[in-house]
Amino acid sequence: MEWFSFAALVVVITASGALAPGPLFFATLLLGVKRGGWSGFKVAVGHNAVELPLVLLLALGLLTVLNVAAVKLALGIGGGVVLIALGLLQLRDGINAWRKHVDFFEVNERKSGGAARLMDNPFFVGAALSAFNPFFILWWLTIGAQLVLEALALAALTGVLIMYVLHVWMDYAWLTVVARAAYTGRKLLSPGSYAVTLAVFGVVLVLFGVHFISKVVFEVPLLPL
Repeated sequence: MEWFSFAALVVVITASGALAPGPLFFATLLLGVKRGGWSGFKVAVGHNAVELPLVLLLALGLLTVLNVAAVKLALGIGGGVVLIALGLLQLRDGINAWRKHVDFFEVNERKSGGAARLMDNPFFVGAALSAFNPFFILWWLTIGAQLVLEALALAALTGVLIMYVLHVWMDYAWLTVVARAAYTGRKLLSPGSYAVTLAVFGVVLVLFGVHFISKVVFEVPLLPL
């Protein structure tokens, strides 16, 4: 495969995954509403802090352990717990904003709990929702693995790094745009609508969390993912 056609393939396949709404997308919306476009960039940094080592390990053939059922179970439960915690915190703050009729950002800034501050850290959210997302891992073990193989055939590990650059720019661009759009939309909403919107996003994250756990524990997916 020539480099031009390979680059086009990477961009198209990356877009099919990056642009699909998922836990990272909704978490970025929530953070963007409160902290602006740079929060999306920081989410991408956290996401790629997990993704790059994963890709390199995959290229080196060290990821067979992820086929172990116990590892999949741990990833699913861990990811589900993170999502549910994040969703509940945002739901709580949305309710508080509705009751107090104050700007949601002010409510957020008054939070003192360490766990709450951690869930509002874009880097942590990006890393956690990647490391504990079994579907993200599965994507790299299946679709992504084919890209790694093609890159290795073209230029060994150098090819893998080039492939990753072709892939990773879209994460930064897309998540930054999503966060910025959410922050801009915040200014167009009434206080009530604003609080309801955030609460809805919180519920969506909780549903994703329950889905992760039900899929790995009971093998009954809540969502069509």
